[in-house]
Amino acid sequence: MKKMRIGFFLVLIAFLATACQSNKTIPYFKNIPKTEYNKIEQAAYTELKIKEDDILDITIQTADVNAASQVNDAATNNSIASPGSGQQRATGFVVDKEGEVELPVLGRIKLEGLTSYEARNLIRKKANEYFVDPTVQVRFVNFKVTVIGEVNRPSSYTMPSERVTILDAIGLAGDLTIYGKRENVLLIRETNTGKELVQFNLNDSQLFKSPYYYLKQNDIIYVEPSKGKIAAAESSRFSVIAIIASLLSTAALIITRL
Repeated sequence: MKKMRIGFFLVLIAFLATACQSNKTIPYFKNIPKTEYNKIEQAAYTELKIKEDDILDITIQTADVNAASQVNDAATNNSIASPGSGQQRATGFVVDKEGEVELPVLGRIKLEGLTSYEARNLIRKKANEYFVDPTVQVRFVNFKVTVIGEVNRPSSYTMPSERVTILDAIGLAGDLTIYGKRENVLLIRETNTGKELVQFNLNDSQLFKSPYYYLKQNDIIYVEPSKGKIAAAESSRFSVIAIIASLLSTAALIITRL
């Protein structure tokens, strides 16, 4: 019975910790003045640059529908395992270690370091040599962001647009759970020299000014669990132990009285 009381006491502590968590830390951007209208500065958006291992969807359109079909069909038929995506596959042209893509008819074109807009203009210039008034579209296929930790739907998400913020990614993951530490959200970004680790405080409107507010390919967002989650997990474990101990004690008492 003593262990049962201990288990009940731990569950009560976890409940109180959760109650405090929900009242104090769930709201975002608590330092924004509660007035009818506020204007907050925001970090300037920097367009994504194409890099090695990126997968690009490149399409060319001309007045003659069949003229550029060799390029477009090649993109559709070129199935590539997206790096770090397990069995997930994408269609498009992969940027090789020289920073180039190889397109049918047009040949090899160096795109590394360019934005999708710059790449489109470069390919269109090359396509003018072979097609009449070509229109070129270039899009990232493997713009993937992973959200893990205390969110409702942890997963990897392929973004339909290049202009994605940390709030967009958290929204796709179903928002933070009640146990997520809003003051300690970690961004992990891979660079040519290693990994960058950047902490965000979702309670602070300074988030909008951060140069990391806009995400890049293969960014990882990790939401740390709060003390309330840890307390709840511990209380659950001790409650199970207390119940098992109580059942064993009761069984032993019954056996000794037989």
